[in-house]
Amino acid sequence: MQALAPRVAREKGLRATDYRDVIRALKKKQLGEKTILAHYQKRIRDLEEIIRREKIVTLPARPMLIELSSAAESAAVPAPHIRAPRLLGNTGERAVFSLPLRVASQGAATLSFDDFTFEAASWTLGAHEGRPGHELQFARNIEQGISVARVLFAFNSVNVEGWALYAEAETQPYEPIEGQLVALQHRLMRAARAMLDPGLQSGKVTQEAAYRILREDVVLSEPMARQEVDRYTFLSPAQAVSYFVGYARLLEIRAGAQLALGAHFDRMKFNDFVLSQGLVPPRLLAKAVAEEFVPREQAAATAAP
Repeated sequence: MQALAPRVAREKGLRATDYRDVIRALKKKQLGEKTILAHYQKRIRDLEEIIRREKIVTLPARPMLIELSSAAESAAVPAPHIRAPRLLGNTGERAVFSLPLRVASQGAATLSFDDFTFEAASWTLGAHEGRPGHELQFARNIEQGISVARVLFAFNSVNVEGWALYAEAETQPYEPIEGQLVALQHRLMRAARAMLDPGLQSGKVTQEAAYRILREDVVLSEPMARQEVDRYTFLSPAQAVSYFVGYARLLEIRAGAQLALGAHFDRMKFNDFVLSQGLVPPRLLAKAVAEEFVPREQAAATAAP
């Protein structure tokens, strides 16, 4: 982030060079109610072009559904998010990428979330919530007829959020540098979660220290930092850890496949295989990759002329 920040500053005509100050400057370019939907629709098309060009994963033939959240929905969930379709008894329902408006926190007009509604953030948020992240994962689970056991009974945050953070990392190198910087900021937030959540639970981290780290080092707004600490301490203890844990385990599983296959490793085939397994925990995904994907690809490489 410190290496990218001066490059972003030069390109955007900013005087700041520290990543924190550069991100704060980028946040000033907020998307309004009249522009955010069109902006994200274009961003998804940009991401789909990257996915096709770089052969990251197989895309659905149909367009993705995006809509604007109401003011009430934005106040309840001030971040872009996926409204997941029914995983049991689905009759054609699809995931919807819901975009928030910029809202004040708890009625305080001076404390507003600015973390998700600025232009540079749309790259990594589109990748995480949209494609190749949550929307694509849910679409694959439903449209390919993956079993109920694999998508409902096996459902776990480590798989779902790990895939979405991994999806951010897959597109990040091909994004504009301001998008790359914010993608790294979001990865930093997930790494902070993995440390702060258990730290608060064990008493090794104070709430004041957590607020400071989230505000000053991760560069979150004041209401977002407070929402994060509430999430770790009583709203959903331990769930926030799942993002970075799932991401790290998926990287580990992929590294094992790459070592086994060498030059025959194909990223697109690997990612498609991961999605075809449903929402199973990392241990079962690692077993499937080792016992099914790797032998299949080795056999294909041996049979090739």
